[in-house]
Amino acid sequence: MPIKTLNPETFFNLDTFPHKDLFTDLNHVWDALKRLPDYIQSHLKRGSRGRLSPLASIDENVFIGEDTVVEAGVVIKGPTIIGARCEIRSGAYIRENTLIADEAVIGHATEVKHSILFKGVSLPHFAFVGDSILGWKSHLGAGVKIANFKINSQPVTVKLNHHIIETGLLKFGAVLGDGVEIGCNTVLNPGTCVGKNTLICANLLLGGIYGENLFIKLKYPLEIQPRRLD
Repeated sequence: MPIKTLNPETFFNLDTFPHKDLFTDLNHVWDALKRLPDYIQSHLKRGSRGRLSPLASIDENVFIGEDTVVEAGVVIKGPTIIGARCEIRSGAYIRENTLIADEAVIGHATEVKHSILFKGVSLPHFAFVGDSILGWKSHLGAGVKIANFKINSQPVTVKLNHHIIETGLLKFGAVLGDGVEIGCNTVLNPGTCVGKNTLICANLLLGGIYGENLFIKLKYPLEIQPRRLD
C-alpha cells in the first residue's frame, strides 16, 4: 500500500508507546526529532536500574531502565534515556539525545545518535543509525547504514506525490515503520521513509518513500561458468 501522508500514525501504533507525546499534533513524523533534545532533558532521571559492566563508559546524564544489560566496552553519552530489559552489547556506541524504549538490542560496533527507537528494535551488528526513528520491532541486518547527511551538505528534503517537502533538518536519516526488516549491508539515503511491515533485502541502496507490506529486492542475472584451472 502506498504512503499517502507522512504523519506519525502512518508509520507507528502509538497507543502503547510511552513517549507518544513526542508525536502529538505533528503533520510530519520527522518533526519529532526536533523535539527530542528538550523532551529527553525534561524526562531524564539520572541513574541506573540495570546491570552495568564496570568496563562500560556511561555519562552521568544517562538513565538506564530495570534489567537492562550493558556489557564491557560500551560507550553511552548523555543526555540519553534507555528503557528496561534492553541488551547493549560490547562495542556499542550510543551518542547524545537518543531515546531507546524497552527490550531493544544495540549490538557490537553499532552506533546510534539523536534517534528514537521503539520497543523491541534490534540493531545487533555493525549498524549506523543517525537522526532516525525506528518503529516497533524493526530490525537492521548486519552492516546496515542509515545515512543522515547529504553529500552536498544541503538540508534533507522528502518527495511525496511529486511534491518536494522541506524537512528543515540538515541531518535526517530514516523513518522505519513498525515491523520493518532491512537486510544486511543495505544503505538508506537521507530522508528515506519506509511503511509498516515492509521487508527490504540485502545489499540495496535506497532512498525516497516506500509503502507498507512490501517486499523489496534487487533482481539481476547471475552468471555461472566453469572455472579454468590452467
